[in-house]
Amino acid sequence: MNNTFKGIAAVLTQAAVLAGCSESGGPAATSEPPVAATSEAAPVVTEGMWQPHQLPDIADSLKNLGLELDPASMTRLTEFPLNAIVSLGNCSASFVSPEGLVITNHHCAYGSISYNSSEENNILANGFIARDRSEELPARPGSRVYVTVAMDEVSEQVKAGLTDEMSGAERYKAIEDAEKSLVAECEKDEGHRCEVYSFYGGLNYYLIKQLAIRDVRIAYTPPESIGKFGGDIDNWMWPRHTGDFAFYRAYVDKDGKPADYSEDNVPFAPKHHLTVAKRGPKEGEFVMLAGYPGTTNRYRLASEVENTFAWYYPTMQTLLAEWSATIADATANNKDAELKYASLAANLNNYSKNFGGMLAGYARTDLLERKRTLEQELQAWIGSDPGRDARYASTLADLQALINEKQVTQERDLVLRYMGRSAMLSTARRLYRLSVENQKPDAEREPGYQERDLTRFTQSMQSIERNFEPGVDKAIWTYFLKRYLALPADQRIASFDDFLGDVSNDDALEQKLSAMYAATALGDTDARLALIGEERSVFDESADPFIQLAVAIFDDMKAIEDKNKEMDGLFLELRPKFMELLIAYYGELGKPVYPDANSSLRVTYGTVQGYTPPAGTIEGPADGNDGKDGYVAFTTLRGIEAKYTGEDPFDSPARQLQLIQDQSFGAYRDETLDSVPVNFLSTLDITGGNSGSATMNGKGEFVGIVFDTTYESINSDWDFSASTRSIHVDVAYILWIMENIDGADVLLQELGVGS
Repeated sequence: MNNTFKGIAAVLTQAAVLAGCSESGGPAATSEPPVAATSEAAPVVTEGMWQPHQLPDIADSLKNLGLELDPASMTRLTEFPLNAIVSLGNCSASFVSPEGLVITNHHCAYGSISYNSSEENNILANGFIARDRSEELPARPGSRVYVTVAMDEVSEQVKAGLTDEMSGAERYKAIEDAEKSLVAECEKDEGHRCEVYSFYGGLNYYLIKQLAIRDVRIAYTPPESIGKFGGDIDNWMWPRHTGDFAFYRAYVDKDGKPADYSEDNVPFAPKHHLTVAKRGPKEGEFVMLAGYPGTTNRYRLASEVENTFAWYYPTMQTLLAEWSATIADATANNKDAELKYASLAANLNNYSKNFGGMLAGYARTDLLERKRTLEQELQAWIGSDPGRDARYASTLADLQALINEKQVTQERDLVLRYMGRSAMLSTARRLYRLSVENQKPDAEREPGYQERDLTRFTQSMQSIERNFEPGVDKAIWTYFLKRYLALPADQRIASFDDFLGDVSNDDALEQKLSAMYAATALGDTDARLALIGEERSVFDESADPFIQLAVAIFDDMKAIEDKNKEMDGLFLELRPKFMELLIAYYGELGKPVYPDANSSLRVTYGTVQGYTPPAGTIEGPADGNDGKDGYVAFTTLRGIEAKYTGEDPFDSPARQLQLIQDQSFGAYRDETLDSVPVNFLSTLDITGGNSGSATMNGKGEFVGIVFDTTYESINSDWDFSASTRSIHVDVAYILWIMENIDGADVLLQELGVGS
């Protein structure tokens, strides 16, 4: 799945906002009511990304499928197993030892692995294991392990100052001010990061408090030929044979508090960690996971669905493919540059393929028709009761009108968002914005520029050079500037055009940009760090061309930002009212409603189960199963040998191939499969951000790690179905690799599974 690289994820989220897919008011939804029930005549449907406090509401379903833990005990975030589940900010992970050892996906650690790689010491290609803790490598700057310690509803506090007479901008600011006040009070507890999350489109708000561990180190990663076996070709596909796992370790100071990297720091001692099982699940067995899914859109209106699949996804699929090709061309014959952009390129390819899968999946469904039918049913239900009619009569129409208004400028807004896609320009804009915000009291500053953000801000400035090459950055910016310059004149930014001057032909644009990159000092870490906290006048008087551009366009870009806040504020009024209506409607039908994913802790559950792909979908060999009559739930080591070509992405360590040929399976052989299980399928409901989530059995033991969904399941962000499947690395394969390929005996002992 690889929905993990925070920079590109943030850009795509912002682009989705412009497409009307998601606004800052919070999550979204489905025309199908979420049901957690079983039927003798139908397959088990395990839809839902449930908040921990909702688990008692679905206790019967959980117990019937095989949960042995008490659902009521799982509502407590400081207890087992949820206390062992952590966020990396862009992925999920879990503690698997009492000494701060964290397991996540290889693709979640990819940025840190590539950050520590060079042509001379390419741990991305070769893998890495710390034989003792002194050898562990610092993760890329800004890396965090977040441990959720509290989640409290604060809806009344956030909405206390709201009135019906407020403009969109006033509503947006009132909510933002309330959230900042709650966060400031929460973060008086040093070492913690607090955020207010909206649920059901802003109907409810929760204050989530997390211990923010900032000394994170790489303990072990298999080589890319294991961790990314199959590469972009196999991404989203089944069958899979990918060892998508890696280990971090979290460190704190000697007092147990979060601290910056220091040789004096000690491993964090979590209150709870997951016990690692020696075997994975069998077909049909109960599995669950807890993690931090990013965003889903299951409660959107029909027009939003139609616009997304008719315009936004096709547009972004093209843009991402061309962006990726630009990087490939610019890094050709330059291994260091290729490594610097490896994580970004991988994620661009992943997203492009994701959008293709979304479109293909959507074409096979009647989602749009179901959405339209639901809205008709809702309107009829409203009109059947005077009380409902008085409260909700215009809710759908008002929300639709706002959506229509936002979509009018969506193409222009998308291009404007990307016209600043230069590491140097974005750096200059952020540094200048910090100087502007520093003129205000801390509580009045924009989120991202407050005192609480300064450490992460500084670390982001420190890490730029490890993922930056001037020639590549210029090539990327050139691509996006050409898209910008193709806009009609009345849709462009006057200050930006004035600064660029006459760049109507490629030679003039190349000359202008080459001069800018040659003259800037922002490619130097010391120069960037020296500008943090400088007065605004320093920027106003700067001779650096990128800083000059940031200053020149500031007012125009701020005006666009303010307009977006006005629009978002209006959504913050209408989206919650729609969700209130929908919940009431489903409530009368006796159907529980889970909130859309919003990067907060969720629990999802299901069983290990294969599937039959829809007619016309991609098929291929799966350990003796061609998919025509249905895919089996497991792949094995046999599939690695069958796929091996000796070339990326189907390369494999020689030792691994020899062990497979010798059938040296040891304690990890599954008798039914007559091999070691590699990956397996489940009915779990996941999305981006769930990557790295621990897969647990009914006892809460670690039995695998989720890393992807099937190609046919990609559009589950919008529409969950009985054929939706998630893909996991089996714990047996993880342990087999650790023991037989990389000799990770010390870690195996720490995990409690060593001989």
